[in-house]
Amino acid sequence: MTRSPVLRQRVVDTVAEQALRSSGFSPLFARLYAARGIQTATDIEWKLSQLPSPALMRGMDVVCDRLIRAIQQRERMLIVADYDADGATACAVGLRGLRAMGAEVGYIVPNRFEYGYGLTPEIVTLAARESPSVIITVDNGIASVDGVAAARSRGIDVVVTDHHLPGDTLPDTPAIVNPNQPGCPFPSKAIAGVGVMFYVLLALRAQLREHGTFSAATQPDLNQLLDLVALGTVADVVPLDTVNRRLVEAGLRRMREGRACVGINALFDVAKRDAHKATAYDLGFMLGPRINAAGRLDDISLGIECLSTDDPARAVDIAIELDRLNRERKGIEAGMRDEADQMLARNASANAGTADMTAPADTPPATHYSIVVSDPTWHQGVVGIVAGRLREKHHRPTIVFAPGSEGELKGSGRSIPGFHLRDALDLVSKRVPGLMRKFGGHAMAAGLTMDEANFDAFAKAFEQVARESLTLADLEQRVESDGSFSLDEFDFATAEALHKHVWGQAFPAPLFDDEFTVMDARIVGMKHTKLRLKRGGRIFDAIRFGITEPPPQPMRAAYRVSLSEYQGTQRLELIVEQWWAVS
Repeated sequence: MTRSPVLRQRVVDTVAEQALRSSGFSPLFARLYAARGIQTATDIEWKLSQLPSPALMRGMDVVCDRLIRAIQQRERMLIVADYDADGATACAVGLRGLRAMGAEVGYIVPNRFEYGYGLTPEIVTLAARESPSVIITVDNGIASVDGVAAARSRGIDVVVTDHHLPGDTLPDTPAIVNPNQPGCPFPSKAIAGVGVMFYVLLALRAQLREHGTFSAATQPDLNQLLDLVALGTVADVVPLDTVNRRLVEAGLRRMREGRACVGINALFDVAKRDAHKATAYDLGFMLGPRINAAGRLDDISLGIECLSTDDPARAVDIAIELDRLNRERKGIEAGMRDEADQMLARNASANAGTADMTAPADTPPATHYSIVVSDPTWHQGVVGIVAGRLREKHHRPTIVFAPGSEGELKGSGRSIPGFHLRDALDLVSKRVPGLMRKFGGHAMAAGLTMDEANFDAFAKAFEQVARESLTLADLEQRVESDGSFSLDEFDFATAEALHKHVWGQAFPAPLFDDEFTVMDARIVGMKHTKLRLKRGGRIFDAIRFGITEPPPQPMRAAYRVSLSEYQGTQRLELIVEQWWAVS
């Protein structure tokens, strides 16, 4: 039986909490914000006018100059996108925005199964068939040194818009916009690829206005793109810093007001969600996976077409196909996850550093610091999701591999707090040169490609880096709570405010903990536990998903406050994430 995680309460900055209460926030929201780094009321305002200037992005003037020349001279431009939801939304934003400014622009997406990630020389060869003068990368390109060189050797200029961490060498093009490139003063290093493309359009419109192409009255309304920006930002699971929260909130407001593009509305419909009640949860767990399913199992062009078309019937047809692909993806993922769990259980006591050594995290004492697994039957389009599930269950940095082309493995990794995954891969590459063909990513997620013969050596090297970087305390499963939810504030209006708020990566949705008496517990759907709980004389409906074991009595529960809807009526419900016996 798996050990229960340790319950810990988030640290609240009491000075900030008091300042927020003085600004008019309720005691609950003042506490929640102060525990998430919010210092003043300004930090939580949603005004787009408070976004940092596009001019702060290094290279923006050079990028805009090249795009303006292309627009004025009617040069052909081609967007090269990544094959995930961030890449798809960034591509759709680029297509819509550039065309509104008079550009002649198309797009191409590398098929992950044939060409892999980013602007490679092979993609340049494919792109060259369309005779572009300019290639624009979105959500990729900062690591495409060879691809950029190949394009420029053909006389094709390259504009790189990206947000990933750069390697030691930047591509040889003067037109690079990436807040994570050296020397860039833009304050948000967490902005997604779609956010970078949106910022390019903001700067481009301003410069075209200065050139006299538009007036303030005739310029394109880029606010129409904010629904796409919000979707890509949440789906890419980037930290929701102040910039990203403002972009997401603005996009959600457009959806709730009925002003989303037809593709997003179609995705809401197939997901059986109401766009007028859109939340960040809908974007991250309902719409995003359906867009991603196209890139994982088929061709992300389906997602791009869904988000860039203005034909409602066409959008519905594509959304239905994306929904089918997502259901197929779920089946593949479930099988791979079960096989990985069985692999870990079988091989709990094998040698350190190999896949066979990755004992389950609930096996005391902790004998491993990482999980690295592979199977010749696994699907490379789903390895990232499976890595995330294993990371959540075992709380270890996890990399899952599947076969690529002949003799090749493609891996996707997910990490835990305190372990920078991209930097860890960089350290592995420096210690064992040639072990990986290529790698890239962020602190919490990364991808890599290597020869199949190098699997054991990689697993050993990665485990060593994990052991040097992490402590046993880092590997301890934790549940971080916001403390007790005061019954005085426990009402429908507060629950609705919590429900509609922008929560996400690095700005987590509130999780509370309190003691309850269990009045009733029953199994529903064969795998969930439905509960009636009592606290302070009040009865609460509650549910714990994926658990059928009897709850302790009495119990301390870590829970979220939810608004469930049945036959058009909303009601309060507690979503129990974890429970503990009260001694």
